[in-house]
Order: sequence, then C-alpha cells, then structure tokens
Amino acid sequence: MSTELETDLGVETSRQWDLFRLFAGGVGIAVFVAVWWVATLFNPAYVLPAPDAVAQTFVSEASSGAMATALVQSITHWLPGTIIGTTLGIGLGVTLAWSDTADDVAAPLVRVLRPVPPLALIGFAIAWIGINDAGAAFIVAAGAFWINFYAAYGGVNSVTEEFLDVGRSLGVSSDLGLIRRVVVPAALPEIITGIRTGIGRCWMLIIAAEIFGVPGIGQKILTASNNLAVDVVIAYILLMSLMYLLLDAGVEAVQTRVLAYR
Repeated sequence: MSTELETDLGVETSRQWDLFRLFAGGVGIAVFVAVWWVATLFNPAYVLPAPDAVAQTFVSEASSGAMATALVQSITHWLPGTIIGTTLGIGLGVTLAWSDTADDVAAPLVRVLRPVPPLALIGFAIAWIGINDAGAAFIVAAGAFWINFYAAYGGVNSVTEEFLDVGRSLGVSSDLGLIRRVVVPAALPEIITGIRTGIGRCWMLIIAAEIFGVPGIGQKILTASNNLAVDVVIAYILLMSLMYLLLDAGVEAVQTRVLAYR
C-alpha cells in the first residue's frame, strides 16, 4: 500500500514539475517577444521588423506554398546526407574503437581531417559533385560523420572487459558476435546521443549546404538577406527552429523507448 502511495506521489510530483517547466518556458518566450517588440520601437523595419509583421510574413509564405517547397527541398539534402554521414560515422567509430590495428593506421588521418569544418568542404563539393542536391547532401554528411564517429568510438571504448567476458562465457566467441551482441548494445546510449546531436547539427548545416546556390531554406534566407527582407529571414529561421524541435522531440521519444531498460 505504501509503495503504491509513493508511486502516486512521485507521478503527481513529476506532473507538477512538468507543468511548472511548461509555464516557465511560456514566460520566457513572452519576455523574449516583449523585448523584441520594444527593440523594434527604436529600429526601422528593414533592420528589425516587429513580431506581428514576422507572423504575417510567416503565414503569407506558408499559405503561398513557398515555405513548403523550400522545406521539401531542404529535406532532400538533409535526409540522405544525415543517413550517409551517420552510418559511416558509426561504422568507422565502432571499427576503430574495436581494432587497435585499424585505430593505429587511421589515427594520423583522423587527427588531420577532424579539424576541417564542413564549410571548408564547399569548394570540394562544387568541384567534385557540382551545384546540386548531391553536393548539398555531401556537406550535411560531413557534419554528421564526425559527431557520430566520436560518439560510437567513445561508446565502444567505454565497454569494460567484464562485459566481454560475460559474452564469451555465454558462448559468443567471434569478434563480429561480440560487437553485435555485447559491444554495440553496451555502447548504445552514447551512439544514440551522437545520432540525436548529429541530426540537430545537420539541420543547422542546411544553410551552409545551400549557400552556394542549391534551392532550399538556406537559399531563401540568403536571398532575403541580400534584399534586406529581414521579416522573411526571421520567418524561415522560425521554420528551421520548429523543424528542429520536432526532430529532436521525435529522436528523444525513440531514445527513451530504446533505452527503457536502463
């Protein structure tokens, strides 16, 4: 009986805390909008448009179909780039963390290439692939690769010898079997965290991936900036923020479900 009561009290406390956080978040947004509105009183509209003007622009862009078109175009760059970069990053991270020989061979190359930002690869994307969807996806993939590589590498390295001994005692003797049944499940929290971080990072890289002329949200923002249409810029920034929140919430839900055993 006491256990049930403690559980109910814990659930009720959690709900109250969630409501408080929701309220606090709403207050924070309201304060931000109020400060924004006050700032517009001292700046011309082409420097800082008012919140209501941005809202009107957002609705106008959405109702005209321009926003949906740009969103679909950006997703065609973001999705394949994220999938390719994530897959290669996790695969190579697990391989190098597991194999000392492979790690020793690749370590110098990793140290040389790691500091190179995705923006620096735009020239290579144009020269090797061209100004097209594949070129933009290449930039996104580069951003996803290193985040997932180091997440997987660190996760596998954190797997203790005791875990491997348990796997061997249960009849898992091959390297592939240990990786699949012991190492990857044990490193899964770090790997999923890397995936979640990479998804958000890649979405933010959309502007960089489209800045050299590929259609999408990034090009919309760049064009609006050149025309001093700050209301359009902010409207598409809000679109990116909303998409990021949806993506992050989706990955968080998957993360919670997959790691429920913890």
